[in-house]
Amino acid sequence: MPESFTDVAALGTRKIVHVDMDAFYASVEQRDDPNLRGRPVVVAWKGRRSVVCAASYEARKFGIRSAMPAVSAERLCPDAIFIPPDFIRYKAVSQAVREIFQRHTDLIEPLSLDEAYLDVTHNKTGLPTATLVARRIRQQIWEELRLTASAGVAPNKFLAKIASDWRKPNGQFVIQPHEAQSFLLTLPVGRIPGVGKVTESRMAKAGIKLVGDIYAMELGMLEREFGSYAQRLYELARGIDHNPVVPNRVTKQISAEDTFPEDIPLGDCEIHIRRLAERVWKASKENLREAKTVVLKLKTREFQSLTRSLTLREPVSSCEILIETVSVLCERVKLPSDQLYRLVGVGLSNFRQEHEEADRWEVEAPSLLS
Repeated sequence: MPESFTDVAALGTRKIVHVDMDAFYASVEQRDDPNLRGRPVVVAWKGRRSVVCAASYEARKFGIRSAMPAVSAERLCPDAIFIPPDFIRYKAVSQAVREIFQRHTDLIEPLSLDEAYLDVTHNKTGLPTATLVARRIRQQIWEELRLTASAGVAPNKFLAKIASDWRKPNGQFVIQPHEAQSFLLTLPVGRIPGVGKVTESRMAKAGIKLVGDIYAMELGMLEREFGSYAQRLYELARGIDHNPVVPNRVTKQISAEDTFPEDIPLGDCEIHIRRLAERVWKASKENLREAKTVVLKLKTREFQSLTRSLTLREPVSSCEILIETVSVLCERVKLPSDQLYRLVGVGLSNFRQEHEEADRWEVEAPSLLS
């Protein structure tokens, strides 16, 4: 074992599970409507501006993926069944999954409604290995909710996240500490969390295609190429990730946004802003903490993103104050009056920490793209 990899060996006592529900929104729809089973289901509103929230595995065979424009999905599979998303129902199912997690550990870090990290180093059920814990959790999800989940088991979050995707759907993969380095070396760099298409393209130009290519580089060389991100790349290439599972992570912002069927001027956004503000305000009341910063997000017809924010002296105390503050922010947008916009979003941030911290699984306000 390479000397630089001894940190991962030292983390062998940590047992991290990453659970990822399979095609979650689409699977819930197929579960609840037998007529949808075995058919290509796309969770999205139909229309030029809508994007895919989820696609069943039958739809994925046609190349349909989440975040893809709905019109593109329709072209790829004209026979696809489009289902408008029902986030209230998905959130309820997500909470039921969370309750299953809680039978095994209190160290749960949700990433979204359909995935979470669990630290099962010391589990509640006395199962001897994390592999058995993950298997039991997946079994309980199926028996009680009739949904499938995939799981990755590893000595840290980074490796567990990669592992959970290895045998999807309805699969499980384990990376032991002593296996991690050899497993990583042959992976494409795009499998590293945070390496998107732009970074991957930049790496390719530098001759970096595999994680092993990063492993072979000295830290100084990485720093010259990737600046502050170099240290993280250096560690991940060696399987090192010291980040703990953080339960009840504090919500930094609650927001909601709408994409319009047609581009509209800012003056016509008022009704949308009011509706979004009401949704965000309701979610903030569930959050049990007061926010002092109001955020306005806009995207122009030309896909330019604009953000304006205003921090008040006192926390926002009513929905009407929230709406009024967003109106003030609209006045700060110094673009021509005939500028058209395709998206508007409203958010609250800068929450007062002295209030009880709420769980992200409880307060999430999904962005409803229509």
